[in-house]
Amino acid sequence: MRRQLLIFTLRSNPRFAASICDALSTEIGRLEVIRFSDGELSVEVGDNVRGRDVFVVQSTCYPGNDHLMELLIAIDAFKRASAGRITAVLPYFGYARQDRKLKPRVPITAKLVADIITAAGADRVLTLDLHAGQVMGFFNIPVDNLNPLPILVPYFKENYPGDITVVSPDAGGVERARNFAQRLDNAALAVIDKRRSGPNQIAEMKVVGEVEGKTCILVDDMVDTGGTLIKASDTLLSAGAKRVIACCTHPVLSGEGVERLEQSSLESLIVTDTIPAPKAARSEKIKVLSVSSLFAEAISRIHGEDSISSLFG
Repeated sequence: MRRQLLIFTLRSNPRFAASICDALSTEIGRLEVIRFSDGELSVEVGDNVRGRDVFVVQSTCYPGNDHLMELLIAIDAFKRASAGRITAVLPYFGYARQDRKLKPRVPITAKLVADIITAAGADRVLTLDLHAGQVMGFFNIPVDNLNPLPILVPYFKENYPGDITVVSPDAGGVERARNFAQRLDNAALAVIDKRRSGPNQIAEMKVVGEVEGKTCILVDDMVDTGGTLIKASDTLLSAGAKRVIACCTHPVLSGEGVERLEQSSLESLIVTDTIPAPKAARSEKIKVLSVSSLFAEAISRIHGEDSISSLFG
């Protein structure tokens, strides 16, 4: 007998969770996040979850520490209420950039976060476009890392036909850019050789590949301060590119990121709704595409014990 499906949302992105529930013709479960006067958080679940198939939606975006704690406390609440299975649905997985040791005596925080989500009681994780594939290996539970291309590629095919070169803003993103280029009818591929002088500080960039006269699409998993995309756009235009469009799954957009992008040489920035970005939604340069239908399909298949491999690439 199949367990009953229940979907809950915490406070990071309730509109996204509501879109998932609309697509699945179900209602969001009752759950309240309580903040005490000293700043501590608690969660109270209003529905019976005993033996149920529970999915809890939470992006660990800003304020990331609060949202992570909400998720951990909610998972513990579901576990202690005897939920049949608990799936942590993280449209955006925070701390994913801290996935390896680049210096002595620094943490691998992505591994730590994976450990504490597992320790809290999650049975499975559903996420989208992880910063690095090895983060999946940090978990000792199943991880489904969805691919945003089924949503992004049709938009680009419809709105940007012609001679396109897909560009990775650094060497680490080449595989992501190559997959994108293959979906765009085997578009050309270029890479930017980026040298950093410090966190969020870029010393120099050089283009490897042919971009002259081309429409260039910069592809990355996230946009934070916008510094990389802005400098990459200037570099591509200096190398003869006709125009530059950026495509980033997760709109972190911290600090003055939106304002900087508005004033940049980028023609437009395409992002998804994994992170709520009200300032981005008001920008004429930024287009937000919804991936809630992708998550709804994945949740439906996981609940039905069906394969979701076609959603990975």
